Amino acid sequence: MFDNLDPKEGEILLWIQEHLRANWLTPIMKAITYLGEVGWFWLVVSIGFMIWKKYRPVGVVCLISLVTSFLVNTIVIKHLFERARPYETIEGLTSLIGKQSEYSFPSGHATAAFAVSVIIFMLMPKKFGIPALILAFLISFSRLYVGVHYPTDIIYGCVSATIFSVICALVYKKKFSQKYPAGDRIDQAV
Repeated sequence: MFDNLDPKEGEILLWIQEHLRANWLTPIMKAITYLGEVGWFWLVVSIGFMIWKKYRPVGVVCLISLVTSFLVNTIVIKHLFERARPYETIEGLTSLIGKQSEYSFPSGHATAAFAVSVIIFMLMPKKFGIPALILAFLISFSRLYVGVHYPTDIIYGCVSATIFSVICALVYKKKFSQKYPAGDRIDQAV
């Protein structure tokens, strides 16, 4: 479905490969990209919030956002577009983590990272929200760095997951935060 790719996407990936990849940085970026693998890290974070009663509502909202984003982007959109990975179509681009089993569009890593980090940013104190967003950006960029996604894969994953997250957080705040008083303290805590 993406037969007419914008050549600038390939140029961006080749530029990253040529100018940003470094022997000292590659193991770090591989470790960061691993954090996003099948959304395991974000699933653990979401479940971790559910352990503490005070943060349980945040964990539930994170899980709802994560599952919604996964179903729409990974189950539906990814198989609808069936976009080849960039290392399969861009001459000279090398994947640093080998062949991937799924299609490229959209990025599941970016989707999962933003599905949860935006919820954390909106419902938790900023001392948790800002690092969560920084990690989400790093995981998303790592996918470009290792050569397995196009920039538009990342952008769509980030934007769509952010939309799902904002909707989930607003619904929670409007419908449930009064019912669960701990929820009111979550976004006002220090």
